[in-house]
Amino acid sequence: MIGAFAGIFSCQLLGEIIVRAFGLPLPGPVLGMGLLFVYLLLRTDRGAQKIPAPIASVADGLLGHLSILFVPASVGLMRYFDLLAANALTVTLAVTVSTVLAMAATAVTFRLLSRTPDPQASGERP
Repeated sequence: MIGAFAGIFSCQLLGEIIVRAFGLPLPGPVLGMGLLFVYLLLRTDRGAQKIPAPIASVADGLLGHLSILFVPASVGLMRYFDLLAANALTVTLAVTVSTVLAMAATAVTFRLLSRTPDPQASGERP
């Protein structure tokens, strides 16, 4: 379990180092998550489960407590309550429009990807 945490946080640290070294306009943890994803994709298939059990266990634990991470951000919003109240209509409109656009983009992406034939379904090798 400690090794899995170390692996996940090492990917985050490597992402942060790369972002700062090259001045990329991307959060380091996002790049680190991408690096972890690439690592998991490149692993050879060692049995039925591609994701190592310790990493899966740690990831499930982190996701189970994800809501705790939103508490500081929510409390921080209260500092700007007057500003949010003054711009409530604009903020509500921006959140609504961006949510609808994200849902539409997701639907379009799903439709495009669902049209692609699955090579494993026809018995072909990728």
